[in-house]
Amino acid sequence: MKIQHVYPGIFAASFLLFCLGGCGEKTTQIGEAGHDTDAPHAAPVSNLQPLDIPAIEKAIGLKGEESHGEYKVTVPQNDLDIRVDGFKIIPPMGLGSWAAFAPSPHGAMLMGDIIVTEKDLGPVQAEVISQGLTITAIHNHFVRNIPNVMYMHIGGMGDGEALARKVKSVLDKIEEVRGKNPSSGPTDEVENTLDTESISEIIGHPGSVSRGVYKITIGRPDVNLLEHGAPVSTFLGFNTWASWQGTPEKAAVAGDFTMLAHEVENVVKALIENGIEVVALHNHMVHEEPRIFFLHYWGVGPAEDLARGLRAALDQTGK
Repeated sequence: MKIQHVYPGIFAASFLLFCLGGCGEKTTQIGEAGHDTDAPHAAPVSNLQPLDIPAIEKAIGLKGEESHGEYKVTVPQNDLDIRVDGFKIIPPMGLGSWAAFAPSPHGAMLMGDIIVTEKDLGPVQAEVISQGLTITAIHNHFVRNIPNVMYMHIGGMGDGEALARKVKSVLDKIEEVRGKNPSSGPTDEVENTLDTESISEIIGHPGSVSRGVYKITIGRPDVNLLEHGAPVSTFLGFNTWASWQGTPEKAAVAGDFTMLAHEVENVVKALIENGIEVVALHNHMVHEEPRIFFLHYWGVGPAEDLARGLRAALDQTGK
């Protein structure tokens, strides 16, 4: 498939579901590209308590998406006009706050990623703590972005409905500080004339298009990840992804690698040697088993060169 000239436009929408876990798009697995899958596995979990999804949805006041007994809401940050190296960053490029709920042996497990501006950061993190939730990471996704935004990962464990009310208070605080609902801004599209079939063939995984952005999401079935004894799925953000826009001659790609400890050095090396900037290297969780690292990257250049660089980095994972 080749996307033909999609130009910016305004579309009416109050809430758009998209997510790091590839909501609404096919998620492929690293093993599908021919990698070995001998990475460490955690013990299986059999005593999970199911979610009361209707109660969670009512408490949080947002319509979300359900997948295999897990539940997730996403708030696109349409109110933020962010540019990086001349490219407009829209929600499918990684500009959406989300909160996900999953079964655990201790009630519901909450995991989330909240986007904050420099003005939001202080009052929003204070609200997270006052609600009894935890902050497990604060980091960037981009460099040279104007305005600057940060990504704050939150967590919690307990009654799902109570956790949903706490998340609602955090999201309400963002709306209070900004003076508007972040999802209420224009739902712009970006130009994309990329040969997506070529990109998919090089990387070895298919993707899907949202608002002109071509996104590929790749799971890690070789790793049985647990946080506080509860499974962490692709739906909860445990994945590698790449979002594309631009032209074949000058494309932009942004995304995230998920890595085991022994993979970090070689993934970083492969990206940098292929002209892709590593802009953040960090954790998302603090009690995970096995230990997981996340890496955000940004690349600008010929699309096929960028795709080959990402493929080289992918070849360092899942072994």
